[in-house]
Amino acid sequence: MRLEDVQRIAVLGAGNMGHGIAEVAALAGYDVALRDIEEEFVRDGYDQIEWSLGKLAEKDRIDEEAAEAALDRVETFVDLADSLADADVVIEVVPERMDIKKDVYGQVVEHAPEEAVFVTNTSSLSITELSEVTDRPERFCGMHFFNPPVRMDLVEVISGKHTSEDTLELIEGLAEEMDKTPVRVRKDSPGFIVNRVLVPLMNEAAWIVESGDATIETVDSTTKYDMGLPMGSFELADQVGIDVGYHVLEYMHEVLGEAYRPCPLLVEKVENEELGRKTGAGFYDYEGGGAEIPTGEGDEGVRRRLLAVMANEVAGLVGNDVADAEAIDRAMMLGAGFPDGPAKLADDEGLDALCDALDDLHEETGEERYRATEYLREAAEAGGFHGDEADGDGTGGGTPDYDTLSVAVDGRVGHVEIDRPHRMNTISHELLAEFESAVDRLDGDDEVRAILVTGAGDRAFSAGADFQSMAASGTDPLKGVELSRTGQRTFGKLEESDKPVVAGIDGYCLGGGMELATAADLRVASERSELGQPEHDLGLLPGWGGTQRLARIVGEGRAKEIILTADRYDAETMYDYGFVNEVVENDALDDRAWELAEELAAGPPVAQKYTKRVIHAGRDDGEAGLEAESQAFGHAMNTDDLMEGITAFMSDEEPEFEGK
Repeated sequence: MRLEDVQRIAVLGAGNMGHGIAEVAALAGYDVALRDIEEEFVRDGYDQIEWSLGKLAEKDRIDEEAAEAALDRVETFVDLADSLADADVVIEVVPERMDIKKDVYGQVVEHAPEEAVFVTNTSSLSITELSEVTDRPERFCGMHFFNPPVRMDLVEVISGKHTSEDTLELIEGLAEEMDKTPVRVRKDSPGFIVNRVLVPLMNEAAWIVESGDATIETVDSTTKYDMGLPMGSFELADQVGIDVGYHVLEYMHEVLGEAYRPCPLLVEKVENEELGRKTGAGFYDYEGGGAEIPTGEGDEGVRRRLLAVMANEVAGLVGNDVADAEAIDRAMMLGAGFPDGPAKLADDEGLDALCDALDDLHEETGEERYRATEYLREAAEAGGFHGDEADGDGTGGGTPDYDTLSVAVDGRVGHVEIDRPHRMNTISHELLAEFESAVDRLDGDDEVRAILVTGAGDRAFSAGADFQSMAASGTDPLKGVELSRTGQRTFGKLEESDKPVVAGIDGYCLGGGMELATAADLRVASERSELGQPEHDLGLLPGWGGTQRLARIVGEGRAKEIILTADRYDAETMYDYGFVNEVVENDALDDRAWELAEELAAGPPVAQKYTKRVIHAGRDDGEAGLEAESQAFGHAMNTDDLMEGITAFMSDEEPEFEGK
């Protein structure tokens, strides 16, 4: 079957994942048969799709017509045979139990069209074992979506022992048609990629607490603030459901051996039905305030131990040819919100040091989970999972590889795309360094006549600073001053460039992201964009040039309004304020931003260069203002209010500032 032959998709299971997958398929233009075993279940699933589509339209992610058209493509069924009629692809999303799934496929093969392809949305179960109860194991694979499917970009496409290459390519193409990013899992291995890394990490966190080496709060402070992960290990377990991770771990233990034995702390929580948020209590009490994770209480030994266990899992996947390091990093960033992939995090730490940490733990405890894999030792000798490419700086004439950016030259336009959609294109220390390098390179290229800056995806140009990675650097005021100066210098390169610079803004453009856009010469924004400087909500202030450049563009009064209120503004309002040069329809943003950049690239370079210089020379001396901004930014970095703002931000609560 070819991708263009796929017209109708049957989704078996209308629960949270099932109705989400059905919605994604319908939005991609496919006719969808949504089936469950009872009318009540399938009706609830359909109602959830209708509600979700309405929310997407309300937030201008899609228009009303698209929402109505997608809903019209969804047909509901209870009868299995009717739901499978004319199905080209069958996506099974029933409960995560092997016996239930096998029973479903035993019935499906009786009614599904002969050419239909079968896929299972399982997070850990054997694709091979499931495929062998069907009459078409070569046309059977895994298609693991992440929750919620409408928002999460990743789809793991998993090969079973019998799966054909044609089937894998078809399902990867289908995922792309659904506007998802497929990552190939080459072998049928428990946990695939994301759960194979996350679940042992959760287990090790539990073992650290079980052994008395650290508290839950210390472990979560370490993972969330020192490692920069989206949530603390125990916070994440509570969010997902402790039983969910535990059952995946049980399966890994059964298939992979003693290294994956569940920690007694997890067993105790499951037996007591303290499963996290859904039961009101888990590792944290959600009827008494929930997870309160302290900042600045991380532990270096805990961090090294967790990194070592994580690196060992990555090595197991790569060494057994389940996936390569690049695919693992991409999957973890998209599926788990990691700031960087685990292979890169391990490379940055040094694989030699992580091998030593595992050896010490293995000698001390005798536990199998600390036995370093042979591939981890090989990768350490080779200089890391990514070899020498992790240290590439682009010198020597080649095109440098960036981890946080996508940089390319198309005709006379140099394009810098912030490539962290899994983190809303937030700005980290690494991104600042890479951005400075990229702008220097494009500015020094005589073939480049204009620079275009955009953000990957359609949710954010940049939602601001990556507070988790920034918090990991501490709150030393001197470091705050240096961070401010680094951002000022980096964004200032756009302003100082002799080439015209266009910012194409789509989605959130907040905080440091807006400061970046402020440094461009022209700004074009989509209708759905939201802009603002919310730093005062965090007890901070714009520190990357925003207090100076914004006032020059919109005037002192408007700049004070934008910064002091910390409000968000729609694109039309910012057009009225003179910040945005042009507002376009959502679907037209990319084309218009490129058109504008190409138009400027076709202009007279010498005249453009001197025009920018003359305009800038006519300003009042801004150096004193920038220095004052740096000092103020550094002072703010040393306040209790900053910690209050960041903590409230992480907990999605309102901060209570005390002016300390």
